[in-house]
Formats: sequence, structure tokens, C-alpha cells
Amino acid sequence: MNIMDLLPAGEPVLFVSPHLDDAVLSCGALMAAVADRCPTVVATVFTAAGSPPHTYAARRFLRDGGGGSAQTLYQTRRHEDTEVLSQLDAEPLHLGFPDALFRRRRFPAGAALVLPELAHRYPTYRYDIARGRVARGDRPMIADIVTAMSAAAARARVIFCPLGVGRHVDHLITREVGTRFPERVVYYSDFPYDQTSAPDRGFVARHRLTSWKWDVGIAEKARLIRGYRSQADGLFPGGVIPAAPEVYWSAGR
Repeated sequence: MNIMDLLPAGEPVLFVSPHLDDAVLSCGALMAAVADRCPTVVATVFTAAGSPPHTYAARRFLRDGGGGSAQTLYQTRRHEDTEVLSQLDAEPLHLGFPDALFRRRRFPAGAALVLPELAHRYPTYRYDIARGRVARGDRPMIADIVTAMSAAAARARVIFCPLGVGRHVDHLITREVGTRFPERVVYYSDFPYDQTSAPDRGFVARHRLTSWKWDVGIAEKARLIRGYRSQADGLFPGGVIPAAPEVYWSAGR
């Protein structure tokens, strides 16, 4: 596929990112390639945290991110995202929905103070967030996300959304947003999770998706990824960012 045929010069492009790094992790090389020809917006969905008490999984995430408060970490992450996207001439759009680690359900306040896991929709990472089951209480959020990014989506010639490789619930919710734009959506393979996990073959088959790769500028993408300083070490503990081609999935193109 010739991506430049898909993205004519001057046509706006929208990348929808679950978290404050996912679009660049998965699409940074392609974004760099089209930066000088297409006005680009990166709409990041889950850009906020919640107040304590936090679950063990959330506390561990905060420690890995520098040990500060949740509000401080997410302020730092939003700043990092703005800095990195400025290098790509991309406009950041932070939608302000809370990360899965911090989303709560209705539960008596006293019990939640004793065991915060009781009050959260996803009490653990491994058995809840990464299991691939979107909580019933989160399902109405999909329409709210579509509304929040409606102006950017209306202008975009192509809308890039995650394929949900790795089955993180926030990625699956964002993938579902893409299904609302069947004529314009291109799904991207979620890096680095696609290095150890396979695509959802059922989703690929239902939407009749075929894959194609982009490998121009992959080495340079590592510099952009390292701009997410609060996250890079946790994602790549050995400091080596694999130079893997970006993978995209689309239908009828």
C-alpha cells in the first residue's frame, strides 16, 4: 500500500491514542513521515488519574513513574506528550478521561478506605485491566469519547485507532471508538505489546482487515519514545527499544 495515496497532502489526520504515549509508540515513524504534508491531531483519551486511596496496582504504577502523586505524574505525562508531539508538528488533544487504574464503581466509602480494590472497576492489572474484559460501567464511555473528539474526527480524512493487541481494556475501548468510523478508520498494531501478543483474529476477521507495514524512520522513532521519560524505562527495562516495523490494518483500501 502507498500510504501517501491514503493521505493526500493537506488532508487532516487524526491519531486516537489510549494513553499519553501510545500513538507515538505505535505510529511515530508514520507520523514523522506525514508531518509536513498533513495537519495532524493526536487525541489521547485517558489522560487523568483519580484521588486516593489507590489500589496496589495503581500505587505500583505511581512508584514506577517517579514516586509522586497521581496528579503530579499525569501532569508530567501530559507535558511529555506535548513536547514530543511538537517535534512532529502534531496538535495534542487531551480528552481527560481517567486511566483504568483509577476508575471507580459505586461502593461504600468506609470499605473502600480499608481495601481500595473493592471500589475500583479494575482492582488488579493482570487479572482485570489486561484480561480484555471491559466493565459494564465503562461501556457508555465510548459514546462520550466519540463526542469529546467529534470536532477533530469531523475534519480528519483518516482516523487511526489501536487494534487492541495485548487486550488492555483502555486500548479495547479506544478500538471500539474506531468502529464508529468504518469508512475512515485504520487500526494500528499496539507496540510494544505486539512483540509478545497476537492480534485479535476475531476482530480482524469480522472487519475484514488486512495488514501492511511501515518501516521508514523506525530507528529515529526511538528518540521520540525516549521523550516519554516517565514511561520509557518501565516499557523497555533494558534500555533497548526494538526497531520493529509499524503494522497497520485496514479494510477495502
